[in-house]
Amino acid sequence: MEKFKTLNAIAVPLPRDNVDTDIIYPGKYLTTIARTGLGEMAFETIRYRADGSPDPNCIFRQPPFDRAEILLTGHNFGCGSSREHAVWAIRDLGFRCIIAKSFGDTFYFNCLTNGLLAITLGEDEVDRLVSSAGDGKILVDLENQRVQGPDGEIYPFEMDGFQRDCLLKGLDAIDLTLQDEDLIAAFEAQQRAEQPWLYASPSRTTDPSQ
Repeated sequence: MEKFKTLNAIAVPLPRDNVDTDIIYPGKYLTTIARTGLGEMAFETIRYRADGSPDPNCIFRQPPFDRAEILLTGHNFGCGSSREHAVWAIRDLGFRCIIAKSFGDTFYFNCLTNGLLAITLGEDEVDRLVSSAGDGKILVDLENQRVQGPDGEIYPFEMDGFQRDCLLKGLDAIDLTLQDEDLIAAFEAQQRAEQPWLYASPSRTTDPSQ
């Protein structure tokens, strides 16, 4: 997982509440477990016209927001189903951070386990960032837990220490487990010596018809 320390980037405003995971990544496309290529159909009803053609008036496609790496949004972002594809799709679009007034619980944790920083700020704070998004870049500093708007205003944010540490070090669940690889190997060696039957080769299967 990619480490996250600081990000100085354009932010695209999507000031909507209750943007659910079906809006982020429609259920009809849940036919793959690949984590790449999903961005093409992310936010389909927002980024495309009814006939399927790209909507040039969509803010996601307008400069400078077409280069955004931060998403600004409202309350309860990511509500709905627990599909992890929604997070993969947002990452595939190039976003590394979402700043919202609140998140759906499962979506929030899916973000953090996939290296997508999810920050909760107050309603007035997000509104100020949305209104100034076109004025310049936003600085996100995870190490010091603060967001700096284009106008220089500082917005501190809270985050669980363990989750923050994993993002700073770029550790996903597998990486965390592998940190104890030597301990796991030692346990298995001891268990193999004390309980060898657990590691015995499976017996040869016989044909029940014989």
